[in-house]
Amino acid sequence: MPVKQGIFLLIAFVIFDLTGLFAQPCTTLGQTPSTAFPVCGTTVFQQDNVPLCNTNDLFVPGCSGGNTTYANKNPFWYRFKCYTSGSLGFTITPTDMTDDYDWQLYDITGLNPEDVLTNQNIIISGNWSGSSGATGASSSGVNFIQCASDPTQEQKPTFAKMPDIIVGHEYILLVSHYTPTQSGYSLSFTGGTAVITDPTEPHLQKATTSCDGSKIIVKLNKKMKCSSLTAKGSEFSLLPVVTTITGAVAKNCSASFDFDEIELTLAAPLSSNDYQLIINKGTDGNSLLDNCERGIPDAETAAFSYIIPQPVPIDSVGKIGCAPNTIRLFFKKKIDCSSIASDGSNFRVSGPGLVNVVSAIGESCTDGLSDIITLRLAEPIYNAGLFTVTPQLAVNGGAVRDECGKIIQPAPISFNTADTVTADFTYANKMGCRQDTLSFTHHGGNGITTWDWRLNNTNASGASHSIIWPATSTNSVTLTVSNGTCIDSVTSTIVLDNEVKANFTMQDILCPEDPLIVENLSTGLVDNWKWNYGLLRTIQQHHPDPFYFPASNTENDHLVKLVATNTTFGCSDSISKKVKVLKSCFIAVPSAFTPNNDGLNDFLYPTNALKADNLTFKVYNRWGQLVFSSRNWQDKW
Repeated sequence: MPVKQGIFLLIAFVIFDLTGLFAQPCTTLGQTPSTAFPVCGTTVFQQDNVPLCNTNDLFVPGCSGGNTTYANKNPFWYRFKCYTSGSLGFTITPTDMTDDYDWQLYDITGLNPEDVLTNQNIIISGNWSGSSGATGASSSGVNFIQCASDPTQEQKPTFAKMPDIIVGHEYILLVSHYTPTQSGYSLSFTGGTAVITDPTEPHLQKATTSCDGSKIIVKLNKKMKCSSLTAKGSEFSLLPVVTTITGAVAKNCSASFDFDEIELTLAAPLSSNDYQLIINKGTDGNSLLDNCERGIPDAETAAFSYIIPQPVPIDSVGKIGCAPNTIRLFFKKKIDCSSIASDGSNFRVSGPGLVNVVSAIGESCTDGLSDIITLRLAEPIYNAGLFTVTPQLAVNGGAVRDECGKIIQPAPISFNTADTVTADFTYANKMGCRQDTLSFTHHGGNGITTWDWRLNNTNASGASHSIIWPATSTNSVTLTVSNGTCIDSVTSTIVLDNEVKANFTMQDILCPEDPLIVENLSTGLVDNWKWNYGLLRTIQQHHPDPFYFPASNTENDHLVKLVATNTTFGCSDSISKKVKVLKSCFIAVPSAFTPNNDGLNDFLYPTNALKADNLTFKVYNRWGQLVFSSRNWQDKW
């Protein structure tokens, strides 16, 4: 526990302030989160010595933020996984019962273990009491995190209530030795209902060999204790006995307590044959042990084969797309990326056209190895044909080598390319009076096998298609073609405007002395216009001259008709409109009217005011009150 009392004395304050000044790195395995001890729930951990170190301040829920600083002082970390949900009980027992030990539990599921130093949201429980003696989590513990305390003033509880942990989650436990000595402690997990012991029994998973047959790589089905492997690999033997095992190195044991991969060194390289790798007890009296001291069964074997490596050919060419400018070469063995000439001169591409390779690179090289080489071409290949890739020596004489140092076979490998395609199409329009029939055609070629048409909301297939659309309409056509490799799409807007529609504008009321002026608004393909002014006149003009109606001293209605025609297709359309020719355009207001709904003189209004400007018509009652007003001479009262 950091600083156990508040700042009551100057001496206490000085001690508190110096804790950060004398921080020192934690270098012993287990003293950092990433090198935490793997936990077996049935094992009592005995830590005889606790090296002094202190690197990071820690957040303690409900405690941090006051006058006390919490830190990973003289820590050891323990990592475990929950296999059955339940409560977690454990006890930390100091070797010297006057020592003060503190602890904090984190849920690190899916996280980097080092996140415990910064992430304040993953803390499950803890106890930072200043009281000495055993500490941990039990059924009688308090249901909160006990903060730092001064044992000379008051004894605070050292046990917290057992926290509940969840199956499948990973946890890490910090044990911090606040007392500045190196005396140790024991850690046991008892009292809870959760299971943190891995039920998986340990076994050999597989064995493989290095390229030159001088090493065997052994993969295990779970993590095993680094301390259970002998340096000479005395646990292992071979059948048939063609050589002996002289050394064993476990992967990652320099930075952790367990491993799941071993590299065995042989006295002499293997010959081509089928083998059995056998495990038994080594010179240390045990086979490999997991963290719960369970060993791999004696005489368990892992079968493997070794064939003295031969030059490897290009296994296959990656899928060739449309107009490729790269070629991917696949190999069954890893290739040494450093042996590939970056200018691509290790490879030659030949075929119907000239193809130049300008670069080559190992794809996603890991540890300097890759099983894919990508060639980049000076230009894409646009035409269909059979092409061949042939390995060769680079311009500097270098050759591509596999992971075993063998030069790859110079055997050529072929691939096919496809022609590029275009979706450009043509169409013919058979025009009608109200509807047009359009026939669409694609020329095909270049191996095209599919045509997908979208004509407005209609889908169709095939190299040609016909459709009927209104003769006045705007339409969208999209064609997508493919030969299985290359694809192209074209969209076109087709505007049809050949439907004959007669239309015109003119005055609807006319003074007897004024001409009738019409404006032809007909649309479509029209080549003949016929204007009919009743019995008065017929005119065949696109834009007829102004027309004067004969004076009659009476008000008359005349019908004007336009017939628009396309003589080629025999299509025509007509429209008629009525014009009223007034008797006179001199303004007059009747002196009387009879509003009796007999259809005669029912309304009062000014007549013949067609040409009046700024006209205002008002009606007052006998008391001078306004009862009607209008600025439109055709409004009636």
